[in-house]
This record gives sequence, structure tokens and C-alpha cells, in this order.
Amino acid sequence: MQNNHRLDTMLNAPCGSVDHRLHRRLFLQGSLAGAASVASFQSLFSVPAFADSARVQGKRCILLWLCGAPSQFETWDPKPSRPTGGPFASIPTSVPGVRISELMPKTASIMDKLTVVRSMSTEPSEHFQAIDMLTRGEPPRPPFTRPLMGSVLAKQLGQLDSPVPQFVLLDPCPEGNEFKAFKAANWAGWLGAEYGPVRFGGKYQLENVNLPNDLSATDHSDREALRSFLSKKFANDHKAASVQSYNSVFERVRGLMQAAPLFDLSALPQADRDRYGPGTFGMHALLARHLVENGSTFVMVANGMPWDCHVLNHETHQMLVPETDRIVFHLINDLADRRMLDDTLVLIMGEFGRTPWLNEARGRDHYPKAWSMAMAGCGLKPGVVYGSTDENGVEVSDQPLDQRRLFATIYRALGLDPHVTYDLPDFPTFNRVEKDAAPVAELLA
Repeated sequence: MQNNHRLDTMLNAPCGSVDHRLHRRLFLQGSLAGAASVASFQSLFSVPAFADSARVQGKRCILLWLCGAPSQFETWDPKPSRPTGGPFASIPTSVPGVRISELMPKTASIMDKLTVVRSMSTEPSEHFQAIDMLTRGEPPRPPFTRPLMGSVLAKQLGQLDSPVPQFVLLDPCPEGNEFKAFKAANWAGWLGAEYGPVRFGGKYQLENVNLPNDLSATDHSDREALRSFLSKKFANDHKAASVQSYNSVFERVRGLMQAAPLFDLSALPQADRDRYGPGTFGMHALLARHLVENGSTFVMVANGMPWDCHVLNHETHQMLVPETDRIVFHLINDLADRRMLDDTLVLIMGEFGRTPWLNEARGRDHYPKAWSMAMAGCGLKPGVVYGSTDENGVEVSDQPLDQRRLFATIYRALGLDPHVTYDLPDFPTFNRVEKDAAPVAELLA
């Protein structure tokens, strides 16, 4: 068995108001005691007009990425008393007639706020290919790189000139784990580096964001102005499109220096941290809530690779599902309490499902043929369970759903046309969602 399957691994739209123009000037022109300083960000949020305008947002999305792929049998589609079902019972939920795994009692109580798909059916059966497809919507089409969903949403729904990053990837292993999909990659594809994610994780605050003691905020701002002038001159002289991506790196770093307080979880109430914690996945989910509340458009929260349960499936899920149950419960309720759920789409998924049968190590292997995922919030009908599998969970028996129709549904829920054609000079035709795949009307509000 490969090392990555060892037991120790397994258990292990812009506002046009005056206030909006005010906050852009304050950030981008470096006023209020220096735009590059963390202190300026904190002082800006003490100005009521700015604090309100900074929270005026359009639609946004949080993706809870269950990397490694959880079992549908121990979560959304239990098969108690069947040979494939495992030892766990099912329990009733707040939606009459709908039952989920007994390992998810908190989630069961808010099922009326969720939208569950039990009939996902996709093709890739290996992690890298499946993660790539389920985050981009299509398999590769070399030599062209399709942007991630987060990059598409950052471009279409975000404010590129905001210091708050529009696409954030929260990863407990930001240096990259053993699966290539979570190592440095061309995340944004042809959209350009400015729409790639800010990748953060492991620790709960940004480091190295303060200016050196011998460099004033004014000097730092002057240096940046000179760099920007020279870069623009170079771009004009050489007509180099790559300069825009180069400049975006500097703008992003400057924005991160300003936005650093948003990443400091110690500033949030201890009660919130206690509810979501104590693990990294919970802390990052809380941070995702905080980031979308303060201007981010898309936050992907990855929980590493613990769900790849080729060994001791039942014991693994007995340990891991309760944490996810707690996090989903608090995140959905918090968004609802803050009146954000109607404008925030929450996705809860991995890259495929797990086999109905157990292997010799009492684990479940990869199974893209019939699996489950869940959503909540923006643009969706709550309390809906879409599709079904047969009595043993081997085949989709009703309303199969592939990644194209899923992406079409997600984009439609967020108010975007899924069939827009990308304007790529001299490139083949690419659409936001290929093959004219239709959104699922039964899932949309």
C-alpha cells in the first residue's frame, strides 16, 4: 500500500456610492497616515462611513473542500442495514422524510437550510485529476489552462482594486502537500495572475507585514509610486501583457499589508473560536466567514488529506465527521444570523466518493460513479435533496449530475451566465461551462 494511505496519514459587484469611492481613495492613495501600514487599515475601520462601505458586497462563495473525499455512506447518503452501509445508523433531520448519518446530528438540525445532491457522477478516479476538474469544471485541454472557479468569481464578482484579497485559499499545508493539485499552480489560467488566490494557512495571522523601523510609510508610498510609474512606462514601451501580472503581485502584497488584521484570528471573540475550534479546519472556516464578511469574494477552505480512507474507513469517519458536522452547523447559522446567507453560497464537497464495498484493510477506495455533496445559501432552494442512489449505493438511480451541470447551477445561483464565451484572441472557443450544460432548475430558488 502506498505511503499516503498509511494509517498515521489518515488519522492525522462594485458599489458606486460616495462611501465606496472614499474607501478606494483612502486605500489606493495611501492617505490616513500611510496606505502601506497595518495601522492605517485599523484606523480606517474606526471611521463609520468606511466601515459600512467596506462591507457593502455583492454575492460571494465559501468552498469547504473535504480533500481526499469523504464517504457518502457516513455522511449524506447512509444505507443502514445494507451490506454496504457500515455500522452507523441514520437519523431524521429538520426536513421530514430526509435522513443522514448519525455522525452529523448538528447538521441534521439545519437540513432545512441545506441543499444536498446525492447523485453526483463524474469520471476521474485519481486525486489530482479529480481535484483539478472539480475546481475548474472541465478536464484539461492542453496547452490552455482553465481558471479555477475561485478565479472566475474573483473576476466577475470581486473588486480587484480592494486591498482585501478577493480569492483566498486557506490550506493547512500552504507549502503544498503530496498531491500536486495543492502545490503552486497556474490557478487563474488565462485570466491572469491578478485573479489567482492568496494562499494562507498553518498560522492564524500574516507575518512580515510591518515596515522596517527605518522606513516611513511616506517613503514606502513614494517608492511604490516610482515602481508603478516605471512599470507603466515599460508596459507602454514594450506592449507586454505580462507586466500586468507582474504589477498585480506588488498590488497584492501592498493590499495584504493593509488587510493583515483581517487574518488575525486572535482578534475575534474567544467564544467564536471555541465554537469552531480547536483544529485548523475549524479555525480556517471561521476565518472564511470573517473574510467574506469584510470583502473577500471566494474563500476555499481545504482540510488537508485526511478523508482518503483506504484504511479503517469507519474509525476514520467516526473521528472526522463530527468536526465537519460542527463546522457546517456554526458556519451556516452564523451566516444566517448575520443576514449573509442569502448572498453567500456555501459548497461542501470533495473530489469524488468512496466505494460501497470495503477493501482488505477495511477501507473504502475512490468512487466517482455515485457520490454526494451539499450546498447552502445564495440562489438555492433550501431543504432540497436532489437525486438518489440504489439501495446499496452502487449506481445513481435518479437524476445523475455531472460537474458541468453542477458548475452551471453554481454560476446561475451566483447570478452569472454559465454559457458566456471567453474572449481569447487566437484561442479555441472556451465557455464558462461547456457542452451547453443546463443548471438544475430544481435546485435554484
